[in-house]
Amino acid sequence: MNLLIAGLALWTIGHFFKRLVPGLRAGMDSSLGVMGGKAVMGVVLLAATVMMVKGFRAAPVEIVFDPPFWGRHLNSLLMIIAVALLGLGKSKGRARTWVRHPMLWGVVVWAIAHLLVNGDLASVILFGGLGAWALVAMPLINMQEGAWNKPEAGPLSRDIRWLVISAVVFIVIVAVHTWIGPAPFGG
Repeated sequence: MNLLIAGLALWTIGHFFKRLVPGLRAGMDSSLGVMGGKAVMGVVLLAATVMMVKGFRAAPVEIVFDPPFWGRHLNSLLMIIAVALLGLGKSKGRARTWVRHPMLWGVVVWAIAHLLVNGDLASVILFGGLGAWALVAMPLINMQEGAWNKPEAGPLSRDIRWLVISAVVFIVIVAVHTWIGPAPFGG
């Protein structure tokens, strides 16, 4: 469990580093170059992800709550929405003007979806922790960046492309999840 918590802490610190200590981050970019600074942060976040996955898989199963039976059905719907929101962050269509921080909202929806079907302590720490990180990140970004300047709406064809890519990514996630377990859709 300690590895999971350490990975979650490293993930949070890595993502908040630029926001909480901008001078230190700017100094890193100055000495290493912008790409060098990004590479260092990429390694930190990759290490955090590996730590979270290994820590989660190694954690003992300690039940905190019994997930509701209907949670698995809502989970599937929420995961489609989460994948679409994550993709919306890179979309150039009209839908991109609807939501500020679509990728962070995607993480929140992903976290809620997974908490609906996982009632063990490791899941509460992982999914709850990442959901909390995303919820804290949004107002922190808003405070530093100010009012949202909505991106210019692109053509409808870009929205169709976003939806098709989101559907393909969702199918790939389902396939990988089925392969490594547990099976999605309650199977």
